Amino acid sequence: MSNQAAVRVAVSGASGNVSYALLFRIASGQLLGPDTSLDLRLLDIEPALKPLQGVVMELDDCAFPLVRSIEMTADAKTAFDGVSWVLLVGSVPRREGMERGDLLKINGGIFGPQGRAIAAAAASDVRILVVGNPCNTNCLIARSNAPEIPADRWFSMVRLDQNRAKAQLARRAGVPVSDVRNLAIWGNHSATQYPDFRNARIGGRPAADVIGDDAWLRGEFITSVQQRGAAVISARGASSAGSAAGAVIDSVVSIHTPTQAGDCAGLAVMSRGEYGIPEGLQFGFPIRSTGSSWQVVEGFEHDDFARDKIRITMEELLAEREEVRDLLPS
Repeated sequence: MSNQAAVRVAVSGASGNVSYALLFRIASGQLLGPDTSLDLRLLDIEPALKPLQGVVMELDDCAFPLVRSIEMTADAKTAFDGVSWVLLVGSVPRREGMERGDLLKINGGIFGPQGRAIAAAAASDVRILVVGNPCNTNCLIARSNAPEIPADRWFSMVRLDQNRAKAQLARRAGVPVSDVRNLAIWGNHSATQYPDFRNARIGGRPAADVIGDDAWLRGEFITSVQQRGAAVISARGASSAGSAAGAVIDSVVSIHTPTQAGDCAGLAVMSRGEYGIPEGLQFGFPIRSTGSSWQVVEGFEHDDFARDKIRITMEELLAEREEVRDLLPS
């Protein structure tokens, strides 16, 4: 284990199901590597601190060599003090009868203050991944409330969608998932997202050529990826936790690790106008990282079908931005 100073990592909603699946993987070294010591800051609301104490006891009982300290708190500034990575997992889930606009505004009341607290307390090199849904717009709200932090430090999670799409293509083609590359997720982490099969490659060949079933790709493939979360709830009786935690790990690793040649990482980042997406939207793009910086991958080609799908998800995100306009500092 390295003798260098431990990296502080904050996790919000730390007593929840996704965090429960995530924290042990972070502590084992999967997030930042096997040589990086960790100080964990676990944030949750006051009523959740007692069950969170049980999670901390379990983490202690694992005797993870990388973990130097664990602090749990209900105070955001305490949680974010000196942190280099923030994983905003906690959010208010949509309940029966709740309008999406109401959900956006309720979560805006959480993510706006969290953005301000991160700006006030975090380390100068902080990077933030928003996981709690609706994650694109929650990230937009937090980022807008923390203008001191460079926009390229903010990410929201579409990696779960990318992983789901890769698994679907690999199963259909009868190949390992590792054979599927360059598969982008465009837009929102919602039922409007577009998993881009046209630019994907399977074993170095165009995915559409390998699959050989355009009707399936345009229909069942897209809808199965878009609706996978609902299918998991229907089968399991609970939302995705283990796969979401895995996607958090994959997302962070894809930011601090160079992207393999011929591949891309699925991340939602602030648009600077790439591919005609309005500036400022938190939008799913294909990303390539050097390990120290990242950029949106250029050169993806879209036919009319793809452009229409991307337009739909873009319009949804524009509508969400309007719903929370009063939560975005001018």
